[in-house]
Amino acid sequence: MLFEPRSGRLAAWGNALLAGLVSPDEAALSIVGEDAVHRVSGLPGEAGPVGLTLALGRLRALGVTGLRVALPVAGHPLGLSGPPEFNARALEAEEAVVCAGAALGLVPEVSEAGPAGDVHVSVVWHCLSVREAPPADVPSLGEAERELAEALREATVVLTRLDVAASGPVAEAALSAYRARAEAGREVLAPGYPARAVRVLALAQRVDLLVSLAYERGHGGAVAASEMAARAEALRPVERVARRALVAAYNAPVEQH
Repeated sequence: MLFEPRSGRLAAWGNALLAGLVSPDEAALSIVGEDAVHRVSGLPGEAGPVGLTLALGRLRALGVTGLRVALPVAGHPLGLSGPPEFNARALEAEEAVVCAGAALGLVPEVSEAGPAGDVHVSVVWHCLSVREAPPADVPSLGEAERELAEALREATVVLTRLDVAASGPVAEAALSAYRARAEAGREVLAPGYPARAVRVLALAQRVDLLVSLAYERGHGGAVAASEMAARAEALRPVERVARRALVAAYNAPVEQH
């Protein structure tokens, strides 16, 4: 249940590759993760879709010096800088990667095939032109960390007040998965990320997990439509803080330079 966007993996391991800390093959394997295949379409100088290893090399040759994550939702273009065409594609996917050093961005298109339990996932990253401008609403790591600490306290108060039973076997399994992942901090982000970025990402994932559990696990006493709406209204600012922190963590190597 941990929220690990594909754009985050692409940015993290792409940044590690650009910094010379991992090999192209290691970066590509880490980006693909449990998916079957990733390809990149629309790269300047390429007639058709290419594999990740070639695509990352091509981006570096085009002058890309770093990769940033965008996690936009309706009303919050987090991490985007335009133009409208790119923003619309990114908003539809709810994620994107924006290149530093070249006016390019990448938006994933995910396809699934096969029966339950044996789903074949393929991803095509569409390379599009972007506007070279500061990304929208991305905090510093320090700001993100302070906001997260407050958001975690608020989420606990809200869930208690709304009588949300974020407990039981499924919730406990999800929290155990979070703890195991957080303890293996070196796996949370790629090589080259500062310890603070690892800490912020792990905390953001924890906050996001608690919010998800609040939506998905039993309703406790909040069963009326009005009470469900109150829960969503109360949790929305917490979700926003968690997404901002995720972006700040993934973008740390680019923002440090």
